[in-house]
Amino acid sequence: MARIRSASYPDIQRGILVKAAELFANRGYERTSIADLTQYCDQSRGALYHYFKSKESLLQAMLDTYVSGMLQQLELAVAQGGAPVDILPRLIEVSVAYNAASPHEQVILLNDLSSLSERDQQPIVKMQQKIVDLLSNVLVRLDHGGKITRGNRRMYTMMLLGIINYAHNWYDPTGRVKPKQFAKMAIDLFLRGVERDLAVSPRKRDHVMAPLQRRIAHR
Repeated sequence: MARIRSASYPDIQRGILVKAAELFANRGYERTSIADLTQYCDQSRGALYHYFKSKESLLQAMLDTYVSGMLQQLELAVAQGGAPVDILPRLIEVSVAYNAASPHEQVILLNDLSSLSERDQQPIVKMQQKIVDLLSNVLVRLDHGGKITRGNRRMYTMMLLGIINYAHNWYDPTGRVKPKQFAKMAIDLFLRGVERDLAVSPRKRDHVMAPLQRRIAHR
């Protein structure tokens, strides 16, 4: 007879996902066993299988929850409306805050998505593509100078995502620069690159570059 789900089932399941994410991020998905999970999540083997049929299904649920949550937050940010110059900062702030609140899931997505079967990867990859398309469309609407074209729009979008998504390697959201400040810095840097060229005279450029070139030459 199948076990009856209690009212606390969703909360316990979410708790397992959170604890498992910590373990996967720190130890690595492939190096983590079911025994490791039961001990770290404080669940018996039978209880763990009651909530997830396998380690793979746990990983799939974890990544699906993480990416679908990000997509939903970004779609809500776009739905608030406004000009592209207002929407893009909102999207970056949402992304930075979401990643700061889910650092372990972010690492697992980058490192362990390929551990899932192609069938289980597909829904997650499709949501990731929706995120890229959403950001790409805002960038195209923002760009009035013709820099972003059909051929390079994905490159610009991935550069922006690179600023945001790979910060986990060095960014501490509890440090001096908080997520909202980090988002503003990323926005300022990226918008200036999209909205206007940096006009530097040859004389000034030589003045700036010469000391750097000398340092490189003396290494």
